[in-house]
This record gives sequence, structure tokens and C-alpha cells, in this order.
Amino acid sequence: MANLHHYYKNKIAVVTGAGSGIGRAIARGLSAQGSRVYCTDVNLAAAQQVASELDGATAYALDVTDAAALAAFADEVFAREGRVDLLFNNAGVGHAGLVIDTELADWRWVMEVNVMGVIHGIHAFLPRMLAQNTPAHIINTASGAGLIPMPRMAAYCASKHAVVGLSQSLASELHGTSVGLTILCPGTIDTDIIKRTKVRGSDAETRQAHAVSHYAKKGTAPEQVARDVLEDVAKGKMFCVSPRSEVGLGWLAQRLSPRLMQYLMRLRMDYVEGVKSLGD
Repeated sequence: MANLHHYYKNKIAVVTGAGSGIGRAIARGLSAQGSRVYCTDVNLAAAQQVASELDGATAYALDVTDAAALAAFADEVFAREGRVDLLFNNAGVGHAGLVIDTELADWRWVMEVNVMGVIHGIHAFLPRMLAQNTPAHIINTASGAGLIPMPRMAAYCASKHAVVGLSQSLASELHGTSVGLTILCPGTIDTDIIKRTKVRGSDAETRQAHAVSHYAKKGTAPEQVARDVLEDVAKGKMFCVSPRSEVGLGWLAQRLSPRLMQYLMRLRMDYVEGVKSLGD
């Protein structure tokens, strides 16, 4: 990403969920390109570990479901820096299970983190990013599951489809302003989120174990996602899908024929059930 240095050098960047996975890779990528990064995470120790690796970075404990805490954090960053050039609303949680097995508390939890967390970030930072009247950019992390249907992941899909819809509407509103917007839609990525995913159903432990194994074997490195999104932000793209082959093909199939995608998703469910029954 050496050719991106001119774009990211001396930028002030905020990354939520920077303590691990994609957020950590983004923070590292930004720092490598010359940005000063504010690393936030609900796990302060994780954020501090990442920040300690980066030149001039700062760590904060931040729960994105707490609107007041996020607003106070924004106050502090703007007081120190006078501007924020890049806001990565990246913090998120995972959930898996049939709709019938998903508890109401699960729906509220997923929506509070994945949707309201993004909204809280926008609410706290966007007005001042517009007022600073210098080029700035917001990056909202959705998912490939925000573009295509995923059986046994309805709550997660709903939250990520919400982020995609919110972001597209906001992008229209921001047209002609100094603030741009990119929607990051990762696919199967080798991060620890799958280990922390809340799984529902009678066979939850078995399914989670299989998922952890699958992500470890087949998942794309988060560093690749960071490279892709930093390139696409610099190019001003609205959507960043990563890995492009996995998410891009699924998104294309969904757009061309939702019925075909439903068929493919049923095949996927049948395959997973078959693998599980073999104990693979």
C-alpha cells in the first residue's frame, strides 16, 4: 500500500473495535501509511496493546452502545486535534441460530452493537466533520451478510443489512459535501469474532466448533480486508467487498436473481447439515 501514503499521511483516524481482527488490521494499516490513530475497544487492554505498536496512537475504552460515552470521546478527540479525517465505525458482534431459536434479548443486543453503535458514531462525529470543512471520510463496517441472505444468521444479517441501508441513504445526503462514505462488507475472515459469536440452538456448541475450524482454515486474513478498504477509501468507492471473489460473486448472484440465491442458500444449509452428521 506504499502508493497510498500520500492520501493517509498525517490523517487523524478513529477506529472502533480496534483491539482485534479487522479493526486491529485497519489501525495498523493506517499507522503504516502515516495516520495518527485513536484505537477504541470495549476491551481497553486490547486497544492499548494495539496502540502500543503504533506511532503516536492512543487507546480508549469505549462501548459503542453508550451514546453519551461516544459523544464524550468525540469531544476529547476534537478538543485535542481540531478535526477527524477518518471515522471507522467498525465495532460489531456476531450471532448465529435459527430465527425460532433466537431470543428477543439476542435481537436487542445485536442491533444495539451493530446498528446503534454505528449510529452513535455518526451522531457524535459527523456534524463536526462537516463543520471542519476539510475532506473527511466515514467507513461503516457492514458484512457480506449485509448484501446476501445467510440462513441461521437472521439477526446478524438484519443488523448488517440495516448498516448497508443506513449508509447508502447517508451517502446520498453527503453528496456534494466534504465528507465521503464507504461501506465495508467483509466475507469469511479469520478473526476471533467467530469464537465470541453468540450461537443459539440445541447443537450450538458443535456448530460453533465447526465454524471456528472453518474460519481458521478458509478465512481470509484481516490484513487483506484492511488493504482492500484503505485502497477503496482512497479511490472514493462506496462499497468495499473483501475478499472480492467471495463477497462479490454472492452479491452479484443476489442482484441478478434472489430466487437463485435462495436456492444456493438452501444447498448451503443442506451441505452444512451433511458435514455435521458425518462429524467432520
